[in-house]
Amino acid sequence: MKSAIKRLLPWFLLLLPLGLPVGAQTTTPAPPELEAKGYLLVDFHTGKTLAELNADERLEPASLTKIMTAYTVFRELASERIKLTDQVLVSEKAWRTGGSKMFIEVGKQVSLEDLLKGMIIQSGNDASVALAEYVSGNVESFANLMNAHAKRLGMTNSHFTNPNGLPDPELYTTARDMARVAVALIREFPEYYAWYSNQEFTYNGITQANRNPLLKRDPTADGIKTGYTKAAGYCLVGSAKRDDMRLISVVMGTPSPRARAEASLALLNYGFRTYESHKLYPVGQPIENLRVWYGDQDTLPVGPQRDVVATIPRGQYDKLSARIEKTSDMNAPIAQGDQLGDVVVSMGEEEVTRIPLVALQDLPKGGLWRQAKDSVLRMF
Repeated sequence: MKSAIKRLLPWFLLLLPLGLPVGAQTTTPAPPELEAKGYLLVDFHTGKTLAELNADERLEPASLTKIMTAYTVFRELASERIKLTDQVLVSEKAWRTGGSKMFIEVGKQVSLEDLLKGMIIQSGNDASVALAEYVSGNVESFANLMNAHAKRLGMTNSHFTNPNGLPDPELYTTARDMARVAVALIREFPEYYAWYSNQEFTYNGITQANRNPLLKRDPTADGIKTGYTKAAGYCLVGSAKRDDMRLISVVMGTPSPRARAEASLALLNYGFRTYESHKLYPVGQPIENLRVWYGDQDTLPVGPQRDVVATIPRGQYDKLSARIEKTSDMNAPIAQGDQLGDVVVSMGEEEVTRIPLVALQDLPKGGLWRQAKDSVLRMF
């Protein structure tokens, strides 16, 4: 059972400047009207939806699929089952794959890192097949792995059948699901996400530019991926970061490359103009010393598992409040990193964000005298 502490954190009020008077109301502007079958704008830190249209409608993803392909390969790298320096033998199937190409050659070896960059920057369909075959032996098995990760991420309206997004009746996703994998990729693999902002990549003497138009039109944009097939239309998952605020935009089914770029920019600019993000507590910073029982000391410093960031309509900062909700009975021993509850930030009755609260150090069990003393204290 959760045990909520219904009070402000001791120094949280020090963060709050004077602002709107209590009870003042503001009207959030409506999002722009866009030429798209579906779109979504979400805040990276909180997952809050800032604008949407048909965000749960199943649509063809085209090359947006490669975001999930990259995420799946990154997971394999993290598990150390493969390495960036691995040499991948290019099969005839990979070489023959149609559509956009990295121009790998059958029978030649290519480093895993080059294949990833060729897929991410050049949108190489051939590279995506070579990666899938190297990781799982064949495209079908790799698609099963993609679907397993999608399920774990909560992508309940997605199904992948190949690593590149070439048309297939059973290949579909939604704007909301694409935002989920985009957030996971950036959060879990920042070292690889940096590749998405590269303007070009050269392989085998052939230089190709990044197909993401946001990189040239918005200096704060750093990703992520375009897609196009006749059935899917022009699609784009974008991301931009300004100060402490990062937004993820997804537009699907636009009628032209220009409409795709303009819709993405309109969404991102709407979000940055209308909302603001505040980093309230950095990861690892002690928020409070909580009472602990049966340990070798009476209190334990606790802090957020990751940065606590609140994204709210502009001008509403003074309405924020925070509390700790304990989910543990706080009995020693407790290991550093154990989750003991949540930091919950609210604005009025609306919960803005919830971040796991963890122990910042180990707390071993105390001696017999301390345990006996705490047993007596807990009786009263």
